[in-house]
Amino acid sequence: MSDVAAAVECTTININSFTVPGGETFTLDCATGTTVNVLGNITFGVSNWVGPLFEIEGTSVTFNGNGYTFDGNGPSYWDGLGGNGGVTKPKFMKVKNSGIFRNLKVLNAPVAAFSLGNDYPLTIDTITIDDSLGDQPNANSDGLPAGHNTDGFDVSTSNVVIQNSIVMNQDDCLAIGTGTNITFQNNKCSGGHGISIGSVNSNAVIKTVNILNNAVSDSANCLRIKTDAVATNATVTGVTYTGNTCTTITGYGVLIDESYPAVLGTPGTGVVISDVTFTSGNTVSVDLTAYRVEVNCGVGGCSGTWNWSGLTATGGKTGVINYSGITGFNNSGTA
Repeated sequence: MSDVAAAVECTTININSFTVPGGETFTLDCATGTTVNVLGNITFGVSNWVGPLFEIEGTSVTFNGNGYTFDGNGPSYWDGLGGNGGVTKPKFMKVKNSGIFRNLKVLNAPVAAFSLGNDYPLTIDTITIDDSLGDQPNANSDGLPAGHNTDGFDVSTSNVVIQNSIVMNQDDCLAIGTGTNITFQNNKCSGGHGISIGSVNSNAVIKTVNILNNAVSDSANCLRIKTDAVATNATVTGVTYTGNTCTTITGYGVLIDESYPAVLGTPGTGVVISDVTFTSGNTVSVDLTAYRVEVNCGVGGCSGTWNWSGLTATGGKTGVINYSGITGFNNSGTA
């Protein structure tokens, strides 16, 4: 780790295979314009702490994972409880740089994989997050899937593109908490809770989000906006879905719900959602016991006309849509 501290003064950093000691953060505070090349697999030692295991920051940084693996040793932490109890589990990757972060495999995150907090534009490209081992119970999970709260990408910033990536996990593939100009495109999500905006808390502003040409399969939900029932002074506006495919969905195909953390409970009124559009090519197919579409808006919580002519939802059950501003959508369950 002392070699890493010296290397961050350079504008080219080459990282060979090594093990990060448990309880320490592998930190890269990069000079402007730095190129980082990963040249071997990195393993993170085990320690019960909050993390993060890895943190990078800097302006106009190019991070090349070159297909190598960051292994978070998730099975050593997993107990079916995630961040809700059990042993303390570190978050994995805190990415605060602008520029490009690409071509890395992130294996067995203890809890959330990526937390994005860049100040200037960032593109995340060709990332594989593989927490699929957490789908199975282990000796500590009391029969539950061992992995829990293993979010793929948690976004609380602006000017982010996430593309051409694969997420296999047990929670949200994407979770947007706040930010503007966010694009999530050409990604594959499986095993978790689908693509989420939210949960949206008080004073959050989420604006201009494009969800494009993604495939979600074997998941509890596909496309979801969830706002906290007690949140105030928050807005979600300008969300566009195009070309997304959802298959083998066990809970809800499309779920817009202002009652979080309940599901379809009494909705709050302190978050205003507007301009939610489904343009061409969104196809949602849900299991027999699942609901195709549910919309649960509080009084005044949803605003304007939402054009959903680009959404086709089949299978399962017909849900309740309590907002009259949605146009162009056939909720009968036939193509």
